[in-house]
This record gives sequence, structure tokens and C-alpha cells, in this order.
Amino acid sequence: MTTKTISIFKQSIQDYHQFDEVNHPIQNPYPQGSIEALLYHKNWIDAVQWHLEDLIRDPNIDPVEALNIKRRIDASNQERTDMVEYLDSYFLDLYKDVKTNEDTPLNTETPAWAFDRLSILELKIFHLEQELKRANVSEEHLQKCQEKLNVLLQQEIDLSVAIEQLLNDIAAGRKKMKVYKQMKMYNDPNLNPVLYNII
Repeated sequence: MTTKTISIFKQSIQDYHQFDEVNHPIQNPYPQGSIEALLYHKNWIDAVQWHLEDLIRDPNIDPVEALNIKRRIDASNQERTDMVEYLDSYFLDLYKDVKTNEDTPLNTETPAWAFDRLSILELKIFHLEQELKRANVSEEHLQKCQEKLNVLLQQEIDLSVAIEQLLNDIAAGRKKMKVYKQMKMYNDPNLNPVLYNII
């Protein structure tokens, strides 16, 4: 499944960079509700947030614009978490008939959070590849970027193998899934003291 997922993530990244604009609307090519659509949407959120994080680091940014971007990043983090939980719901349903017992071990992270790491990894790979295409940079810069890219490409292989092993273990009942909602507090007016103290 990871080969297909990487292909979808790469497609999303390429599609985003046709416009390279954080306000450009997503045009998801996959059927609504499909796992492919969820994966594409997940990576699109990550791609937009990647570039919002770039924008907010501009040392000459207008403070009001920086605040607006920071609030947008907070909202994006919530959307990213929600999308991961949607993906885990897919896996929970996929493996709902697998028999486990009290002694069946849990993994340190769920499949969807592993795919979240893979999504960010594909963005890192893309942007380092772009660095290698830059003109008028030093050989030292290019060499350092190539070294980092080599590490990321090995990480892509290792993470893909680990995800496949996890999915196989869950499917065979050697590991079980347990999903904890993230329960983020900073956006909740009932849990963030800065918010509930001004109400």
C-alpha cells in the first residue's frame, strides 16, 4: 500500500506546485470518500501548511499578516489531525474482523500517523530535489543537499517497509489498533485558558 500512497502524495505535491499558492483550492482527482481521496487531501493540507510555515518566517513580514498566518496554521494543524483520524477510521473498519486478545501488543503509533510521517517525508524529498536544481548556488550547498536527500530516500524505504510490516501484523492479528483522539486543547474555548478567560 505504501507504493500507491507515495504515488498519491507525489501527485498532490506536483499538483500543488503547479500553482504554488497557499490559497489555491484543492482539486482532488479521486472519488469522494475513497482512501485515495483521503490520502491526497491529507498531503495537500501538509503542502499548504509547509508553505505557510515558510511565509511566516519572512523577517520582513507584516505583524498583522504574521498573526493571520499563525492562526491559519493552527486551523491547519487541527484539519491535519482530523484527517489522520479519518484515515485511522478507515483502517479500523478494514481490520474490524481481525481477532486479537488482551495480550496482542499495540504499536507505538497508528497506521495513519505513520502515513502522516510519510506525507511530510515526501514534501522534504521534493523540496530538497528542488534545491538541487537551483542555479547560482555553491557546490558545497549542492553537496550538502544531496547528502540530506540520500538520507531521506533511505528513510522513505525504511518507513515504507515498517508501515507494510505494521499493516501485515494488524491484518494477521499479531498487533492491534487502538485510536486515541488527539483532543487538541489550543482551539477549544472551554480548554484554552486564554480563550475561556476572555469570554
